Amino acid sequence: MALHMMEASEVAKKVINQEELFILDVRNEADFNDWKIEGETIESMNTPYFDLIDGVDEVLPQLPEDKDILVVCAKEGSSVFVADQIVEATGRDVSALKGGMKSWSEHLEPVKIADLGDNSALYQFVRLGKGCLSYMIVSGNEAAMIDPLRMTDQYQAFADKIGVNTIHLIDTHLHADHISGGRRLAANNEGTYYLPSKDAGEVQFDFTPVEDGQEIVFGQDEVTIRAVYSPGHTIGSTSFILNDTYLFTGDILFLDSIGRPDLAGLAEDWVADLRETLYVRYKKLDQNLQVLPAHFAKLHELANDGRVVARLGDLYEHNEGLNVDDEDAFRKMVTENLPPQPNAYQEIRETNMGKLNPDQEEETEMEIGPNRCAVS
Repeated sequence: MALHMMEASEVAKKVINQEELFILDVRNEADFNDWKIEGETIESMNTPYFDLIDGVDEVLPQLPEDKDILVVCAKEGSSVFVADQIVEATGRDVSALKGGMKSWSEHLEPVKIADLGDNSALYQFVRLGKGCLSYMIVSGNEAAMIDPLRMTDQYQAFADKIGVNTIHLIDTHLHADHISGGRRLAANNEGTYYLPSKDAGEVQFDFTPVEDGQEIVFGQDEVTIRAVYSPGHTIGSTSFILNDTYLFTGDILFLDSIGRPDLAGLAEDWVADLRETLYVRYKKLDQNLQVLPAHFAKLHELANDGRVVARLGDLYEHNEGLNVDDEDAFRKMVTENLPPQPNAYQEIRETNMGKLNPDQEEETEMEIGPNRCAVS
């Protein structure tokens, strides 16, 4: 019998591979109800740590005999204490999540989307703990990234492993739910940070503006990334088409929903732009384009191999947000009864503008919680 420390990467693989796991989450009830580890084969229960300080007898009858057990807390310490008690009481092997939910929130799982040629490939980084998606496009020994997150060390380790230098860092818009890693990666790799010009009015640092129709061509296979202006989530939101095959939609279009227009306080102003993008601009594009969004909301959006991708034409068949014929009904859908706004979204926006410079712990606290960029 022993207490084991389970890495967030191990939990991610269990979620993607649909392996059974029982989680005892010892955070307080409100935090558990707001955000937790989820998966098709993940079973979880919540008993706050303070109810277990004097012993774990009350939870022992509820622990399954035939599943691995993982104890989870916010930062690690409480879960180790509880897991150790369960080991002593039952004689079973029990795990605690190393780094707690902080580590789960920040883990990125790389998944290959496709080879783009003999020397090129496209990777998707899945942030299971927050529903964020970012992308690395590799060509020869050069790479570009779209919507990189602040966990730049994980991208750098992956780039070093495959032997590439990431020199083009691109954000589809000024993000409000997470802190961008684009500027940092550009500085670390002597690269270029691209941001849509219409989102950059209050930005406090140097960047390369992105305009509609602009192309970025790089690498051994000369892969081509073309900008397509697609406002609505923000006034500057810009999509990108890779090699006339993949459409990076940012927070405008997801597999099961559409982007919300209210995170800068301008929902009524941006509704018409959002509808124009989704119902006119995107319909003019090749419907065989493979959509790669910046977020997902539910785990059923992941394919069996962990990828989040769908054909644009199929989304027009199945995505409810793309099938609201009445304009007034559409307006109500995207401005009323929306989910809560992301935690600290205004502070995150100002950080991405360069107005705030939080330390690492503050950044973590700002981002804690689920993805809330979709209408539903």
